[in-house]
Amino acid sequence: MNTPTNLKYTKSDEYFDPATGAVGISDYAQNQLSDIVFVELLVDEGEEVTVGKAIASVESVKASSEIYAPAAGKVSAVNKGLSDKPETLNSDPYGEGWMIKIEGGAGDVMDSVAYEKYCEGRSH
Repeated sequence: MNTPTNLKYTKSDEYFDPATGAVGISDYAQNQLSDIVFVELLVDEGEEVTVGKAIASVESVKASSEIYAPAAGKVSAVNKGLSDKPETLNSDPYGEGWMIKIEGGAGDVMDSVAYEKYCEGRSH
């Protein structure tokens, strides 16, 4: 499982990069979802989001899932290219697979070590 140490993680498998404000789904999440075929971003640049607000909807060959904001603040950027290339969430979740960027602070998040332990303890 790939969990970069510079990121923060939620129990619902989103990540937050405190340095850039980037938000997306973790490697664990994309692996559980399998082949992602559809992404709909539910927020736009300039909007205010609160922790726990649905920011995206993702569908894979296995399931659909809502993605929630791990931080509160103003949306400073939206990765509009994901709609055309949803598979980017599988191939590069921490790079080109970011969903939105938030100018603000994280909510209830874990560091990479705590998140890895949390994922190991979950039933699949």
